[in-house]
Amino acid sequence: MTGKPRVVLVDDHSMFRAGVRAELGDSVEVVGEAASVSEAIAVIRHRAPDVVLLDVHMPDGGGQAVLAGIGGGLPDTRFLALSVSDAAEDVIGVIRAGARGYVTKTISAAELAEAIGRVADGDVVFSPRLAGFVLDAFRDAPVVPSVDPELDQLTPRELEVLRLLARGYAYKEIAAELFISIKTVETHASNVLRKLQLSNRHQLSRWAADRRMV
Repeated sequence: MTGKPRVVLVDDHSMFRAGVRAELGDSVEVVGEAASVSEAIAVIRHRAPDVVLLDVHMPDGGGQAVLAGIGGGLPDTRFLALSVSDAAEDVIGVIRAGARGYVTKTISAAELAEAIGRVADGDVVFSPRLAGFVLDAFRDAPVVPSVDPELDQLTPRELEVLRLLARGYAYKEIAAELFISIKTVETHASNVLRKLQLSNRHQLSRWAADRRMV
């Protein structure tokens, strides 16, 4: 495409949206922002951007709900998932829903700008480790999410905290990664341990590893 990609940012954390906008600088034209599914659908329909940077987990439904709400109404608008999650079910789910790529929030500003440009030009873009999930899913039998009553107890935010804890992140690092306070991280961690009936972080890490979540 010629000119800067026109972008809408969808994420329920205003500080994260501000950070992305600042990091991208003048490499794109940010034409709208949204913090919820309903707000995102309205802004995307109104602005018809080239690319939507789409959070996977939001309190009222997340990326898949946004894609479902837009449907096929904007064929020239492409969706790039930008998430803290690198879980296979999240990647596959949002790609099946219609996203053209999926990158994690550890991506650099330069890499993100490049990814946006490529998606705007019609390419598909994935963080290196995530591409294998998609290839496997579309090469083999359809992926059916496993039913895990214990995981079903957790909210999307608690799942994010769980995965980061299991990977050895400190509370301070999780707070920075998710753009929430350390106190909120502590609350989510306590809720996770209580719901899963685990006593400590070591047990949690082993529990997550047994389910191939890390």
